[in-house]
Amino acid sequence: MNVSRKKGPLYLQIKNILKDRILHGVYPIHTNIPSEPQLEDEFNVSKITIRNAIKELVQEGYLETRSGKGTKVIRNTSASKLSKGKRFTEVLVEEGHTIQKQLLQAEVVLNEEDTEPFRLFGGQCLRIERLYLLDNVPYIHYTNYLTARMEHSDLNVQSLYDFIEEQDISLEKFRDQFAVAKAPSHVEDKLGVKRGTPLLKRLRYSYDETGNLIEYSEGFYNTEMQHYIVNYDV
Repeated sequence: MNVSRKKGPLYLQIKNILKDRILHGVYPIHTNIPSEPQLEDEFNVSKITIRNAIKELVQEGYLETRSGKGTKVIRNTSASKLSKGKRFTEVLVEEGHTIQKQLLQAEVVLNEEDTEPFRLFGGQCLRIERLYLLDNVPYIHYTNYLTARMEHSDLNVQSLYDFIEEQDISLEKFRDQFAVAKAPSHVEDKLGVKRGTPLLKRLRYSYDETGNLIEYSEGFYNTEMQHYIVNYDV
């Protein structure tokens, strides 16, 4: 996987990639991550760069280094601003599933139709299309619309909210809407469901501290594969 000095310190980029893999079950809890030489080869960086990335994750409580025994995952959940509960993907990972993300496209688009995203963002926005796989099977399709001033040089390995934070934007308010709906035909094709299949539709509106809309997202979940789950810690 390629990392570039143009996008900041290499060890931080690698740290974020490894953290993303931990949170999505690619590196399961209580197992070792790949060895330092393997990671050096994958990212084509020096040993010290890999060690600095691992050191950050150890300090954050995700990894534990043991002399002669490798580096083990000891935590696979993150603190979430969005609620006191656990993120949906974290619940699935804790249950032993793996979640993979595929970036389908990212582009700045202009208003060609009178649709919700363009009414919200004034005619131009950054559109990101992603597919989430549950245990290697397409499960969730998301189209995210963001304010067009954001740069989008590399979105493939980042969470959406890490990407937004890197733009020096702080999200302070979120609003979700849920419904049962039929997805557009291209989404049905990506999810591999029959035409007209009822799916869980999730709309999200995210705002910064001054009340400006930063994100509008449309997600479709094939809940026939896996129910949508929210766990709350009291």
